[in-house]
Amino acid sequence: MPFVKVQKTKAYFRRFQVKYRRRREGKTDYRQRHKLITQDKNKYNSHKYRFVVRFTNRYVLCQVIYAELEGDKVFCEASSKELPRYGLPVGLKNYAAAYATGLLLARRLLKKIGLDEVYPGVEEVEGTPISTKHGKKTYYVNEVDDEKKPFRALLDVGIKNTTTGAKIFGAMKGASDGGLDIPHSEKRFPGYTRDTKDFDAEVHKSRIMGEHVADYMRELEEDDEEMYNKHFSKYVEHDIDADSIEDLLTKVHEAIRENPERVSGEKFTNIDKSFKKPSKLSLAERKARSSAKKAALKAQLAGDDEEVEVEEEED
Repeated sequence: MPFVKVQKTKAYFRRFQVKYRRRREGKTDYRQRHKLITQDKNKYNSHKYRFVVRFTNRYVLCQVIYAELEGDKVFCEASSKELPRYGLPVGLKNYAAAYATGLLLARRLLKKIGLDEVYPGVEEVEGTPISTKHGKKTYYVNEVDDEKKPFRALLDVGIKNTTTGAKIFGAMKGASDGGLDIPHSEKRFPGYTRDTKDFDAEVHKSRIMGEHVADYMRELEEDDEEMYNKHFSKYVEHDIDADSIEDLLTKVHEAIRENPERVSGEKFTNIDKSFKKPSKLSLAERKARSSAKKAALKAQLAGDDEEVEVEEEED
């Protein structure tokens, strides 16, 4: 075996510093996080807000978060788990659901801080990015009020790949149409072609209105009806077909704008108080219990010996 020089000596390992725990677990991109939370010193203690989008196995979660020294604080939150209350019982993780969740968060947040009437957003879905020049700055809303500036938040994608057409940008578009000022462009929306640098807003609008789901439903129903009934069983159960998806989502958007406030669940009061934990036995009680067990065991053994003797006599 040839001689191999050891490059990492003991001195190297003595000085080795491990990375942050969430970096080791692959959960946080700290370079991205540092850029998102670092605030200018001349802005003193003003918060820098992030529009955070995360996906679970079944739902979409949108939050507006700001960072402090003791940790992150959630300013407002919305989940696609709430969409059945607005009339969307199925498909709670697709592009259309992501858009609706972003819209719900934006309207809820602006109502919380009293800007819901000043910045109503885009009431009719168009699919195009929004931006307005006001002075030397660009705001990503329709119109800028002279007295009250729009609420700005920066998109936080976490460790997700920012590919063109990703659902993250659907949630961002929903929040932008809801009235939030989120810097963005059309380059990551569905319908953008990288080679020709063309953007087809109709393609993006069709995604927001669930046309891609409707097209697949029609195709699968024609090819394999059994597979259609299995794959879209929840849609069939709620009597939702391919032709009714667009109207359904339009009604959902209207319902969100009418009442975006959170409905608090009922407190659990059905507590069974009949159960009582047994009290701890004293030393005397434990000794008495042990003696009783020993006496019972001895009596059982004595009875077994008598039965054996009787059987031997009979034989």
